Amino acid sequence: MIGATSKWQADGRNTILAHGHAIDDSDVEVGVRWGVGGAIAQKFAQEGFFTVVTTRHEANAAPLARAIREQGGECMIVELDLVSQNSISDAFAAIRRDAGDPEVLVYNAGYLEGRDLPPDKELLEFVPVEILDTGLHISARGPFLVAQEVLPAMRKNGHGSFFFSNNSSSLRGKKRMTGQSLYYPRVLMRTLAQVLTEEYSEHGVHVANIIIDGSIDSPGSRALPRNQNRRDLIINPVKIAEAYWYLHTQDKSCWTHELMLTPFAAKPSF
Repeated sequence: MIGATSKWQADGRNTILAHGHAIDDSDVEVGVRWGVGGAIAQKFAQEGFFTVVTTRHEANAAPLARAIREQGGECMIVELDLVSQNSISDAFAAIRRDAGDPEVLVYNAGYLEGRDLPPDKELLEFVPVEILDTGLHISARGPFLVAQEVLPAMRKNGHGSFFFSNNSSSLRGKKRMTGQSLYYPRVLMRTLAQVLTEEYSEHGVHVANIIIDGSIDSPGSRALPRNQNRRDLIINPVKIAEAYWYLHTQDKSCWTHELMLTPFAAKPSF
């Protein structure tokens, strides 16, 4: 599970940016506390998988790992920084040594760079190149390097699942609005998923791009004023996790390679 914790968890970077401090998540359901990554990790652990959760700092994922074990699952935490090729290589060496070759890889990494730019800095000419670099690292270079680590074994074994968590900005280029991350590099992630589908499907590897088309419930996002009165527009990460499990358990004769998840009260993005 690449990106097992959420920037919107109780003490996540986006939570602190939006609220100015960490928040209390004691009343938030355990399946929701760590966003999509945490929900998927819990779901696969509940289904009997030994789950490896990665994060830049082990302490970020310690509460999630504890929750998985309390539910009767097994897991381990591995530190991984997607900006560093050496970190990716070292992380997967540790995973192969202690847990074996992954049968399922969920690439769920996110970033918030761009969200703190003020309204008068919306245009591309004002965006620092460092923000673009982060978007490219997480949306293109990172998944490319991760794929090189796990796909050879999946190909040799003749099976495996490689899933990308993506968003609606992967569908076409859109102007970045105030408060949004610089998300148009996500188009590259979708393209990579399409390339890997063509290259590895014949080897028994199921690749899919999952477009999460809406706001995801989590401690930090739930506390936002705009989310107080329109709960029908918020996506439950537990249900997102069920969609990933559905993809993994699909019969080879009928694979889904792109899936969009949109709240019923919202119009799908195109």
